[in-house]
Amino acid sequence: MSVLKHAKASKKGMVTKSSIMLGLGETEEEIKQTIADLRASDVVTLTLGQYLQPTERHLRVREYVTPEKFDFWKKYGESLGFVYVPSGPLVSFTYSWLFFLIISDTRIPSFIYKKKS
Repeated sequence: MSVLKHAKASKKGMVTKSSIMLGLGETEEEIKQTIADLRASDVVTLTLGQYLQPTERHLRVREYVTPEKFDFWKKYGESLGFVYVPSGPLVSFTYSWLFFLIISDTRIPSFIYKKKS
């Protein structure tokens, strides 16, 4: 969290983002605390996606999170003040960030993000 705070403080207008993979056995309380900590660190974009085991040598999926639960986490993040919260089982951090950059001039207040002319 200190790295995110430092990044935000180091440059005016810096947009900070983070991502959480769900389905590894985390508790609801751990997710809530992590989301709250990220917002307290002035992160404005939060991506939530499903962990998928890439190979048998990697950690196993402990839970497949339902679309309804992803909707809950999206609304929870927005209620804490995140500006953009893509949340779903197939949400990709990189893809959603590119989409965010495309729409950001209408979704982000200018004091957070200024689109270059």
